[in-house]
Amino acid sequence: MVTVTGKQFSRWGEGPVWHDGVLHCVDIEGHRVNTFDPATGEETSLEVGERVGLVIPRAQGGYLIGGDNGLAFLDPTTGEKTPVADPEPDKKPQNRFNDGKCDPSGRLWAGTISTVKQTGDAALYCLDTDLTISLKYPNVTNSNGLAWTADTKTFFYIDTPSKKIRAFDFDNHSGEISNERIAIDTETIEGSPDGMTIDENDHIWVAFCRGSAVICFDPKSGDILDRIELPVTGPTSCTFGGPDLKTLFITTGKFPNVEEENAGRLFAAEPGVRGVPSVPFAG
Repeated sequence: MVTVTGKQFSRWGEGPVWHDGVLHCVDIEGHRVNTFDPATGEETSLEVGERVGLVIPRAQGGYLIGGDNGLAFLDPTTGEKTPVADPEPDKKPQNRFNDGKCDPSGRLWAGTISTVKQTGDAALYCLDTDLTISLKYPNVTNSNGLAWTADTKTFFYIDTPSKKIRAFDFDNHSGEISNERIAIDTETIEGSPDGMTIDENDHIWVAFCRGSAVICFDPKSGDILDRIELPVTGPTSCTFGGPDLKTLFITTGKFPNVEEENAGRLFAAEPGVRGVPSVPFAG
């Protein structure tokens, strides 16, 4: 069973992450970083002045965000932004940062999206803890979901228009990826694979935008293990949270000219499995 939680509407909710007992997420088109405490019902919203595709808590406090103007540190008290890196400032003005997540060593992996849908014009990058940024996977169009297995040896990645969930061997010491392969081909599934999370069993949960569902896969066999139906067209991402990491929080977006009562709301489900803790940015 899935329920609406919280009171906020987002124009395009994305990037949920559970950290220190609260849920953080972004409203890309609303230019906001949102925080929700399900224990108290308290909600806060911070305007950041640009489309923002990701928010990641920092181990030393504050946030790391990514959006129209690259990556920046954000002080949630003052709203002050401190630029960190922008690998595509001039040559690709139509691109912005989209989804991002930290690997087990606290490096940020974040990709860009071509907002004009120029095939292959975006890329996946890694921001190391010393704030150097490197290209990890080029020629993507809409960089989205990311996840790592518990043993840190496998990295999963989604470039949404490809409808493929890719797997790579991952070296947690160096941050290098290799041995690219297709873990799951979602071509026959309605909607497009968007944000992704992973549970305690190394099963991946993928939000299918325009598919009204979050689907759980066994990436070893490719089997569908669970499916959570939503009453809106645009689920965008998901993450496990709550005190026991057993609540699956699901962000959604609102399509223009599509009337849906709860589009843009945050949803919650209890699928009977536990997630894994998020990793804050270590730099």
